[in-house]
Amino acid sequence: MSERTPLLHYRLSASVNESGEHRRDEHEPRGPATVRGRSAARQPPKLNTFFGVVIPTLLSMFSVVVFLRIGFVVGQCGLYQTIVMLLVAYFIISMTVLSVCAISTNGALDAGGAYYMISRALGPEFGGSIGIMFFLANVCGSALYVLGLVEAILTTFGISDGSALPTGYWWSLLYGTVILLLCVLVCLIGAHIYAKATFLIFIIVMVVLGTIFISFFAVPFRTIQLPSHRNASLSPTSANFTGFKLDTLLGNVQADYVVDYTTGVMMSFATVFAVMFNGCTGIMAGSNMSGDLKNPSYSIPRGTITAVIFTFVIYNLLSILISCTCDRILLQQDYGFLTDINVWHPFVTIGVYSSTLSAAMSNLIGASRILFALAKDNLLGRFLSPAKHTSASGNPWVSVLISWVFVQLVLFSGKLNTIASIVTIFFLLVYAAVDLACLALEWASAPNFRPTFRYFTWHTCVLGIVGCAVMMFLINAIYASASIAFMLLLLLLIHYLSPVSSWGCISQALIFHQVRKYLLMLDVRKDHVKFWRPQVLLMVSNPRCSVGLITFINDIKKSGLYVLGHVQLGDLDVLPSDPLQSQYDSWLSLVDHLNIKAFVNLTLADSVRHGVQHLLFISGLGGMRPNTLVLGFYDDIPPQDQLQDSSLSICKFSDNSSQTDDPEDQNDPAFHFPPVRGGVSVGRGGVWGGKSMGPQEYVCVIADAVKMLKNVALARYFGQFDRTQALQGPLFVDVWPVNLLRPDSAAYVDTCSLFLLQLACILNMTRAWQKAKLRLFLCVEEGRSLKGTEQKLKHLLKELRMKAEISTVPWDSQVALHWQRQTRSEKIEDFPSNTSRVSDEYLQAVNKLILDQTLRPPAVRFLYLPRPPADTSRYHDYLNQLELLTRNLGPTLLIHGVTPVITTDL
Repeated sequence: MSERTPLLHYRLSASVNESGEHRRDEHEPRGPATVRGRSAARQPPKLNTFFGVVIPTLLSMFSVVVFLRIGFVVGQCGLYQTIVMLLVAYFIISMTVLSVCAISTNGALDAGGAYYMISRALGPEFGGSIGIMFFLANVCGSALYVLGLVEAILTTFGISDGSALPTGYWWSLLYGTVILLLCVLVCLIGAHIYAKATFLIFIIVMVVLGTIFISFFAVPFRTIQLPSHRNASLSPTSANFTGFKLDTLLGNVQADYVVDYTTGVMMSFATVFAVMFNGCTGIMAGSNMSGDLKNPSYSIPRGTITAVIFTFVIYNLLSILISCTCDRILLQQDYGFLTDINVWHPFVTIGVYSSTLSAAMSNLIGASRILFALAKDNLLGRFLSPAKHTSASGNPWVSVLISWVFVQLVLFSGKLNTIASIVTIFFLLVYAAVDLACLALEWASAPNFRPTFRYFTWHTCVLGIVGCAVMMFLINAIYASASIAFMLLLLLLIHYLSPVSSWGCISQALIFHQVRKYLLMLDVRKDHVKFWRPQVLLMVSNPRCSVGLITFINDIKKSGLYVLGHVQLGDLDVLPSDPLQSQYDSWLSLVDHLNIKAFVNLTLADSVRHGVQHLLFISGLGGMRPNTLVLGFYDDIPPQDQLQDSSLSICKFSDNSSQTDDPEDQNDPAFHFPPVRGGVSVGRGGVWGGKSMGPQEYVCVIADAVKMLKNVALARYFGQFDRTQALQGPLFVDVWPVNLLRPDSAAYVDTCSLFLLQLACILNMTRAWQKAKLRLFLCVEEGRSLKGTEQKLKHLLKELRMKAEISTVPWDSQVALHWQRQTRSEKIEDFPSNTSRVSDEYLQAVNKLILDQTLRPPAVRFLYLPRPPADTSRYHDYLNQLELLTRNLGPTLLIHGVTPVITTDL
């Protein structure tokens, strides 16, 4: 069973526990008694569902709205729109609650709540940016509730009412600062004290709510004087609590938007919704305490759903009772009317103070936990490193102090409704991100996403995202746009500052899901020559000697498949493990460093020929399979190490790269590409120079590829190719589309010639090579019409939409060398072949002809590669002919095409 444990990957071996305290080293000796003693001494008691989730969520959702703003909402919107508003608000948060429940029941949940869920699902960049937004939302929310409490205190004890408390902006700021200090003191002591304080407040709030409901039935008709601090021009000065009357209900069912007397702003559905929605933004209060819960995966779903249902029922009952018993004027001009109609006036005042104080503490402690989680993940480097510090009991006291400073800054805004829109938009953005995280996990169809909470689908996630987005822009389009822009800015900032995470990236799962779907749709039976593109398998012996060729082939692939293949000689039967697994990291790091778009495919075989066969058979998937094989040329030129001056430290290329003093690097892949020693590449399983295979096997590889209907290209002198240097100054690409090994055949329109032209044209279409000038060389003999042949070729290029400069090259003397060495028996071929028994003198003459054609050497030459002879005994001669033909030509591609790749049809 112990061998299977790592497969579960259930975070059972997380390095940090839920309270943020680092665990001991697994190898440190310890006894059961010691562990129990230290755990009891240092760990504060964890919270259960009721104390850790239900109570904080209920108090956060009631807060200001239930006592100070429920009458305001009904007075402005009327009963019908109030119920619609509640349904819309609770529909949006219900979709988010379903997503929260799904994610929280899909594995162990650490401190950070919603931030932890989003970052582990969508990655550090998106999760970190949303985490900061969520932190700011909690900061603004805490300030909102503190201001609400100040407003309630001044309403009761303000100097205008004959009491001793003076009013004004700076006095309000002072009162808010004192209240905030009280909240900070509770949060600094720890979550257990916070839980006890909130439980006491919960009891008070429930008692007050009970008295409010009783008052609607027990209190008779009453005339209430409206507050004197409202606008004096408003009339009348009093309003009635009528008790249950039909006329009162009918007067309150329709909307009647008026000016808010606290801000002087004309109200609308959107502005009222922004205020009312703050009563729904507390759904994350329990999730924020995830690091302090006994069992977060159990408590968060059950506690959050319970709190949401309870508050929804209470809000609707209060809306109906208020509509039936209170005049519209009372609701619009006195937001504290519940105090005046209560059986005992101080009850509501106590309830307001208690609920707003609790909500302020809940948001403050939630902000500190989010900040602590952000700091622990090192998303902003050293900027947040002080926030990692915790007390002996695991309380992140530095994060609490930082959060307190931010809340204090927000308090300078002064008015309750001023920051309501900002808080609402921030929370809506976070809710949309939670829905997006759940949607991504669901769409990725990852086998490990199997939450125990199953009452959700991708439809609920989409509805939640759409609902949050729509309401954000309805509330305030400017704030919504600014919030999204700020989030994107944070995303970019974290992308460059954050270290590489090991959380797993949902984008990879989504890409896999989509790629698989589209690969199944890519039907090879529907391939058409119009949409042909090169899909290249480049065989690489040692990347140290192949950088030039690797980068050049990347330019010629034209958005097609590009695979770097490598064969290592060996027999898995006699090896303890697969030697290739440790090499992939180095190859992928090479791909990243060279900035090429390529896959890597390695194989183990008893010979290079069999290894290439393996790769040609199995490389690619579905309709994406290599159609072109590229090989380095077989010669005795000593390889050069093109990586010796490179800064590829991440790839472990140096000989001593596996020796490191940093213990954190011990887990890095120890494999590095073999060095070039003595002028010969000694890499196992990949040397063309006679170490791992001979010339006979090399030509066999070419013949095998042709039999498998793969195009073949042989690359010579690319060990000296420097792409950056080649692209500087005048740039030329020379094309010789005639079979130079068959001087008796001067065809320019066979499949191989057209394939060669296509590759040259593709290279010229690449952005880096667009300035290159194609030069097409037309070999002609005396007696043939030079102009006629040239005109035909120009007409062909015009039909093929290719631009090239055509140069006619007389080669009578070279052809004469060929024919004078031929005998009748040599001219008659008894086997099919694209080559003839040409003499060395002829090949040397043709080689000189190619070199003499241009004053400025081209960056690369494209030559016609004839297929290998059918007689395998002539393979060595065939290779020798190619060597003489291309000697000293510089970077050259010998190309043989077997499939049609060009069409003149639309």
